[in-house]
Amino acid sequence: MTTPSPRNFVLASRASQLAQIQTNNVLAILQEQFPANQSNATTVPTFSTSFMSTAGDKNQSQALYLLGGKALWTKELEVALKDCDVDMLVHSLKDVPTTLPDGCYLGAVLEREDPVDSLVVKRGMPWKNLDELPEGSVVGTSSVRRVAQLKRKYPKLKFLDVRGNLNTRLAKLDGPDGPYAALILAKAGLVRLGMGDRITTDLGPPTLLYAVSQGALGVEVRSDDKEAIELCKIITHTETQWKCLAERACLRVLEGGCSVPVGVASGIEWQSKEVGELTLTGSVTSIDGQEHVEHTLKEKVSSVEEAEEVGAKLAKILIETGAKKILDDINVDRERRITEAQTADAVQA
Repeated sequence: MTTPSPRNFVLASRASQLAQIQTNNVLAILQEQFPANQSNATTVPTFSTSFMSTAGDKNQSQALYLLGGKALWTKELEVALKDCDVDMLVHSLKDVPTTLPDGCYLGAVLEREDPVDSLVVKRGMPWKNLDELPEGSVVGTSSVRRVAQLKRKYPKLKFLDVRGNLNTRLAKLDGPDGPYAALILAKAGLVRLGMGDRITTDLGPPTLLYAVSQGALGVEVRSDDKEAIELCKIITHTETQWKCLAERACLRVLEGGCSVPVGVASGIEWQSKEVGELTLTGSVTSIDGQEHVEHTLKEKVSSVEEAEEVGAKLAKILIETGAKKILDDINVDRERRITEAQTADAVQA
């Protein structure tokens, strides 16, 4: 009777340099947990990788604000997952929709890098922070959340969309004819790519609340894949999981996608191994920066479910204190801009 071979789990992600680095980081963690050698070769699972381009990677011309929701980065990968071509999807968790398709499950949330945004100034320029940028300076970012929050505090600056991978964005920043004085980028991505030396200064709360789940990696699996789910439990970082799922619950109730200016900040003070005091701040800001709603909750939690309840409760408070009007106005504005973009494309064609 032959002994069954150990299962090989295929980890998949987008094909960008950052996504591959993140996937290989998760691969290394799994291999460390399940080291293969001659004595256990028939019992220990093995792991491999697969990379593909998604709609979000292929369309680098239009602003994210007009392109739709976070499924831009995940849809093709989820098709491969559900077809059993791959077994685990490694995502930047901030790119994962707050509601997953039927048959998909968020199995793991890994320990978070610093979730703040960072200012990166054009090479050779002396500015150390946003206050030092001359009036009218152009700051590049693809995030309406960053633009909305910073327009409130820095009305003298101009903000311009910038797309592409980090190397492309930095080349646009440093180019002698480039329009940008600085970029705002997620610190976690810069650090993972070994570009932390480009950071001029961090823009943490209260200057800039970060994106939901920014800095964390998530692993998506099939909801009926018990083996993969068990592996995910082993690599999940509890504190990160509780904070990120609280943030995601807040965004889910607000019905926001990656192009909605929702900012968060979260922290946990542990009182025992099972109980912590969760502090969660959320904000919603109009695109012009003129309207802003912000609130903080602090509650004891002892499970993922209780952390999610705090996030949902925070969202309801934000909605009741003005966020609904802001989000409704944003949706009307987006529909208008989409119609204008479609008309322009048709005329050009």
